[in-house]
Formats: sequence, structure tokens, C-alpha cells
Amino acid sequence: MVRKTKEDARITRSRILDAAMELFERQGVSRTSLNDIAHHAGVTRGAIYWHFKNKVELFTAMIERLACPLLLEREKRARLMQENPLEFLDTITREFIGRLEHDPNFFRMFEIFWHKCEYVGEMEAIRHKHLKEGESHIDIIQRSFAIAREKGQIGADLTPHQAAIGLVALIDGLIFNWTKNRALFSLETYAPQIFNAFLRGIRT
Repeated sequence: MVRKTKEDARITRSRILDAAMELFERQGVSRTSLNDIAHHAGVTRGAIYWHFKNKVELFTAMIERLACPLLLEREKRARLMQENPLEFLDTITREFIGRLEHDPNFFRMFEIFWHKCEYVGEMEAIRHKHLKEGESHIDIIQRSFAIAREKGQIGADLTPHQAAIGLVALIDGLIFNWTKNRALFSLETYAPQIFNAFLRGIRT
């Protein structure tokens, strides 16, 4: 009976998150209330409060459900970075781009993140969390470039931090424009070529 109850709770939580993602994509985060989500998910408002304290917590859980490829296990990530840092960056970039292109929920999350959410009021906390996660990703990329420099794979024209900022700006720009208009270009075709051109420019 306890196992069934836990399973029911897990299913209800997932249904709420699915409903929230669909409504956030359709009408934006600020215009979607918890009542809207409850009605769309076929649950009571109390059921939402059982799982989430507020809309911010629900939005955060929706994002965390789709883990980023950069968040590999720490030991595995460190090993791959040390063995071949540029290959590591190439691998995680291709995995990320591929998932964005082929996983509808992953795409929808970024579309909401970039274009359907105003980071003001209660959602300001999400912005701070996003900035922290972004800094963590930049740190991973920067360490990869630092190791690449130690191995003589890249030149001294850019510091590891400058190279990391350049790469993040490149990928973020591609994602922002692609999620805004997917007919503009094929992300899976363009991104690796542009990424490789960037790496060729900083190699020794």
C-alpha cells in the first residue's frame, strides 16, 4: 500500500510538471497560475502544494528534471577533461546540441527559459539560480581550456577564461536564435561546424 502511494505521488508530480511545461510554453510563465496548472493536470491546487511550495519551486523542478550534459559525474568529467580536454568539450557540445535538436522536452525547456519567462518578482530567484549554474558551467569549460593550454593544444592569444566566455557566448547565441526560429538554420548541422571553427582559431 505504501509503495503504491509513493508511486501515485511520483506519477502526480510528473503530471504536474508536464502540465506546467505545456502551459508555460503556450502562454508564458507569468501568465500561468498554479490554478491553471492544477486544472490542466487534472489535480487539485492542494496536490500542487503537496509537491511544490510555489511556482518558483515548480519551475525549478521542471528544469532540474532535464539534466544538462555538462553535469556529468565529477570523477568521470575530471578524467575525460584530463585525457583530452578539447575532445571533452567537443563531446559535451555535440551531446547537448543533439539532445536539444531531438528531445522535445529539452527543447521546450530552453524555449521557455529564453523566450517565455520574465525574471522579475517571484521569478527573480530563478535568475540568480540560473546565473550560479552558468558560472559553474563556465568554470568547467575554463578548466578544460586551462588543461588544453598545459598540453599545448591551444595558443596563448586567449586566456582560458576568455576562451570559455567566447565559447559560451557562441553556443548561447546559436541556441537563442534557433529556439526563436528553428527554420532559420539546422542547429545540429551548423553548431558543430561553427564550434570546430572556433577551436581551430585558438589551437596552436
